[in-house]
Amino acid sequence: MLQVGATRIVHIAVLALAAVFAGGVANAHSPDGRGGAASGDAAVLAAREAFVAGDQKRLALAAAAIGEHPLRSYGEFWSLQLRLRNERDAAAALDDDVAGFLQRHPRTYVADRIRLEWLLNLGSRRDFAALLRERPAVVWDDDAQLRCYELLARYVTQQRRQEVAAEARSLLATTRESASEGCAALVDELIADGQLSAWTRVRALVEHNQLASAKRAAAALPAGEAAQAAKILDQPARWLATHERRISRQQIEPALLALARLARDDPERAAQFASSLNLHLSAEQRGLVWGRIGHMASLKLMPEALAWYRQGGEQVGVAPETVRADEVLEWQVRAALRAGDWPTVRSTIGRMPGALADEPAWVYWHGRALEAAGEHEAAAREYARIADRFEFYGKLAAEELGRPIALPAPAAPVSGDELAQMQGNAGLRRALKFYELGLRFEGHREWNWQIGVANEGGRMTDRQMLAAAEFARRNGVIDRMISTSERTREQFDFTQRFPAPYREQLEEHARAAGLDPPWVYGLIRQESRFIEDIRSSAGASGLMQLMPATARWVARKVGMRDYSPGRVTDVDVNLKLGTSYLRMVLDDVDGHPALASAGYNAGPGRPRAWRAALPGPVEGAVFAETIPFNETRDYVKKVMSNAIYYAALFDDRAPSLKQRLGTVSPKAAGSTSLP
Repeated sequence: MLQVGATRIVHIAVLALAAVFAGGVANAHSPDGRGGAASGDAAVLAAREAFVAGDQKRLALAAAAIGEHPLRSYGEFWSLQLRLRNERDAAAALDDDVAGFLQRHPRTYVADRIRLEWLLNLGSRRDFAALLRERPAVVWDDDAQLRCYELLARYVTQQRRQEVAAEARSLLATTRESASEGCAALVDELIADGQLSAWTRVRALVEHNQLASAKRAAAALPAGEAAQAAKILDQPARWLATHERRISRQQIEPALLALARLARDDPERAAQFASSLNLHLSAEQRGLVWGRIGHMASLKLMPEALAWYRQGGEQVGVAPETVRADEVLEWQVRAALRAGDWPTVRSTIGRMPGALADEPAWVYWHGRALEAAGEHEAAAREYARIADRFEFYGKLAAEELGRPIALPAPAAPVSGDELAQMQGNAGLRRALKFYELGLRFEGHREWNWQIGVANEGGRMTDRQMLAAAEFARRNGVIDRMISTSERTREQFDFTQRFPAPYREQLEEHARAAGLDPPWVYGLIRQESRFIEDIRSSAGASGLMQLMPATARWVARKVGMRDYSPGRVTDVDVNLKLGTSYLRMVLDDVDGHPALASAGYNAGPGRPRAWRAALPGPVEGAVFAETIPFNETRDYVKKVMSNAIYYAALFDDRAPSLKQRLGTVSPKAAGSTSLP
């Protein structure tokens, strides 16, 4: 594997920093005898450390010492990024330096990112003419703050201010980054111009669970209103109890805020107050209030959620600028699925915006709702829309149509010429260097730019994707092989998408634990993408992403006397402990693989609680779709889907996903001895 262990990374970084402080990074020497190459690596690491610390002087020194190196441009890139984030006065000189950088590094990730940072700088300086002029040149637009600055520029400088204001309100209601500098500036402009209620703004922040930002925004209200908002944010129930019987028109906005705030922690009490206030609210406001209460109740798997949603009628999730509208509607469908209410599933999906309703999950469940109503031909048309997709709902739709799940015809092998093109790709080589230095985030950015943006016309062709995936395989970067290969649209190589490294070792440990090897492979593919020494932000390590305490506990349980924390990323040790723990989790949930997958990701106590909250037996697919944690819901669906393809690759036949998901029945949560 093309990876550098943690000890090696630390050693290089220490060497780099020592050389910087000595005033001579270029003269640093590597203990492995690579001399200049190692010193260039050390200088890159030192430059990045200085960038993260915001130390421009140390960054300049390290960047100058990088020399001839695949990542040479990054020293200049990080330095210019810092300047763009910190400098506002020397505009002309800064703009000239940006122009020079863009000219020196055309059609690169670093150039596009610098352009984006420059536009944020222009927005902060309120140079809106330049921002609008340069905005179309940004290729990789993944920044909500930039969209806010763009809307602010259009609002200030163009006609059709009402249309722009409506677009801005919609963005602010739906983006989780609405507290950023650019979005805050947009908000201030709209509030000052009477295009946005300050109370609505505070409520939007509350509904995005940005309570600290909501309190700061509330403090900017006029003195009397600011004091009232502060009380609402701290004690919403007390405010509602005081005002519910004598509310005035001027208190509607504060009441909406109080209900939104209370619903997060206590949906039942919020529903009681909302019932008292119902007659004072417009149909649109009732949709907002009851949509919020139903949403929060659904996340808590409360059986009352669907009834509370109904209180909002057809306005739930569709009122203009509804906060988190997509999630509100999605969770109404999920609440209906848990209750077996197919008419509500159908009608709610019918109210979804087109792009949301076209997502595979809702196409499938819409088909199921049509099936439940006896509209079999219409249901079949829905299933057919997604049945060829290689993911969870594509497989379920294919099964509804009676189609066996089969592997697609394999693409022709990558040729030597195709592979040589990838070997000559400077961006992919930069990504490999980042992976070698342990800088995976930067490596992913470079890699994804090359396969998704940098090619003529945008993304790579299928053949180029397959060649890039093969290039990743041959350089030991299995996770990039998977992610690249699964982007192809018409030509497929499932040995790239579903690799099976360490097969002899894994099958030995899986069978010793009484586990299905395809399921274990499906889980590892989702956990670590086969990166042996990966460590998550939470501290989980290795192929099966074991937490330190869990690894120690399992090692004691299985009698591994020579275990030490440093061995957790050893392949055999990780597989032994991981499969043993997965077996324990599986036994803890009565042998149900979907529940065990959820427990492996979220902790074994949580699927027990989710199961206990079921109103009755539900399909495994319904259970998976209604898991309240976004990460775990996605994880379970992918693990179970992965396992089907691994079974097809290993045994030349794919079992039924629907049968593997089975039925999940209610059961008291009880207790578990598992960590």
